[in-house]
Amino acid sequence: MAIVITGKHLTIEDVVKVAREGERIELHADALQRIRACRAFLQKKVEAREIMYGVNTGIGELSEVALTDDQTKEFQKYLIYNHAAGIGEPMPVEWVRGAMLSRINVHAHGHSACRPEITQTYVDMLNKGITPVVCEKGSVGACGDLAPMSQIALSLMGEGESFYQGARMPTKNALAKAGVAIPGLEVRDGLAAINGSNFITATGCLIIFDTERWLKQAEITAAMTLEALLANMKPYDERLHKLRGFQGAITSAANIRKIMAGSDLLTGRMKVKVQDAYSMRSTPQVIGAARDHLRWTRQQFEIELNGVADNPVFVPQDGVVLSGANFQGSPISLPLDMVGASITMVSVLSERRMNRLLHPALSVGLPAFLTKGAGMFSGHMLSQYTADMLIVEQRILSTPACTQSIPAAADQEDFVSMGWNTALKTAQILDNAYGILGIEMIAAAQALDFREFTPGKGTRAAHAAVRKVVEHLDLDRPLFPDHNRMKETVKRRDVLKAVEETVGELETY
Repeated sequence: MAIVITGKHLTIEDVVKVAREGERIELHADALQRIRACRAFLQKKVEAREIMYGVNTGIGELSEVALTDDQTKEFQKYLIYNHAAGIGEPMPVEWVRGAMLSRINVHAHGHSACRPEITQTYVDMLNKGITPVVCEKGSVGACGDLAPMSQIALSLMGEGESFYQGARMPTKNALAKAGVAIPGLEVRDGLAAINGSNFITATGCLIIFDTERWLKQAEITAAMTLEALLANMKPYDERLHKLRGFQGAITSAANIRKIMAGSDLLTGRMKVKVQDAYSMRSTPQVIGAARDHLRWTRQQFEIELNGVADNPVFVPQDGVVLSGANFQGSPISLPLDMVGASITMVSVLSERRMNRLLHPALSVGLPAFLTKGAGMFSGHMLSQYTADMLIVEQRILSTPACTQSIPAAADQEDFVSMGWNTALKTAQILDNAYGILGIEMIAAAQALDFREFTPGKGTRAAHAAVRKVVEHLDLDRPLFPDHNRMKETVKRRDVLKAVEETVGELETY
C-alpha cells in the first residue's frame, strides 16, 4: 500500500520505508490541486510582470538584476547548471531517495509554484527506482542543500547520471527505460526543486531512526557487562530515577532491568560492592540524557519534514509572495550536531565499562584481558586500542558544525548552517559507534563465559547472538574479523532482535 503524500503527515518511519525499503508513494488529490492552484497564481504574477526573486531576477547577490522575458525562460536551466557544483563520491542511494521524498512533501503544500509535472516526475522516479547520482559534498545548509539538490534537478532535464536496476547510466537512458517523461524546466521550476534543506532532513531522519535502535543495543551491552562485573543493581531501581524525574533515565533503567530479569544478580544472593564506579552506575543517566535529546530532535525533524522550506513562498489565498529564509538549516542542524555528541558520549561510557572488563585490578576476579593464558596470550588487549581510536575520531567529529559558518555569495549569504557537514559527520560518528559497541559486546560475552551464575534472560539471548558470529577467544587469533563481523551484527540490529524476541520490545523513549 502506497504512502499518500499530503505535505503534513510524513514521519521518520515513512522516510525509512521509502528511502530504504522502496515503499511506493502517491500524491494526494488535494495536494495535486494545491500545486496546480499555486502554479496558476504564479502565472498571473508573471503575466502582470511583477518582479519576484528567482523567477524573473537573479539570485543571491544578483537578486537585484531583473531578467528579460527571454532570459526568464532560460534562467532555470542555468540556475541548475551553476548550482550542480558538488564534489566527491556518490552519496548512498537511501540519502538521495529520502531527499526526493522530502522535496515532494514540500511541494504538496502548494506554496512552491512549480508545475505539477515537476513533482510528479520525482514521484515516478522514486516509485520506479531511478536515483540520481549526487556528490557527497558541497552544501552549506542554507538556501537549501543547493549543490546536491541541483544534481537531482538535472534529471528534470534528462541530464546527469542515475542508478537504475543496479547500474549507473545517463539519466535520460534510465528515464527512457522506466517510461518516465522528461518534463523540462520552465519559469520557477528549477528553484522550486532545490531551495530547501532536504538532504539534511532526510539523512538526519535516517540517523535518528538508527540511533534510537543503537541506544537500545547500548543498554543490552551495558546489561551484559554489568552482569559480568557483578554490579550492584540498586542504581537501577525505578524509584531512584522517578525521584529525579528525567524520562530518558527512567526508560533506560527499565530497559536494563527488563534485559536482566531472572538474573541471579538481582536476587540479592550474590555478594556485590556497596557502590560501583560511575561507568557502571551512571548508565541510565547517560543513555537517558541521549534519549531525551533524541526525542526533541525527532520532533524538530518531523516539523521540518512537514513544513514549507522554500524561497520565495507563494501564498495564493492571500495573493502574496513572501521572500524569507525558510531554507535555513539551523533548526535541524543544531539538534543533529548534539545527536552526534550524544552518540560519542555513550560510546565513551561503553569503552570505560570495557576497560573494567579487561583490567585485572577492576574486573572482580576475571582473568587479565579476558584470557586464561595472560603473558603468552594478550586476549582482548588490542580490542581496546581499536575502540579508543574510534572514540578519538568521534570526539574530533563532535565539534559542532552549526558554529562554523563561512560567508559566501559576496556576503549576501553571510550566515549558513553548515548542516550538511553535521549530517556527514554524525553519520560517521554512528558508524564508529557500531564498532565500539560491538567490541564491548565481544568482551562482555567473553567475560560471561568465565562466570558461573545464571544471567538474565535478555543477557543470555544477547550472549547467544554474539556467539553466532564470534567464538570464545581461547588462544590468540587475529581479531579484526571478529571486530568487523560484530560491527555489522550491531548495525543489522541482530542482537536487539534476539533480545526483544526473548523479553519483549524495549522502550524507545
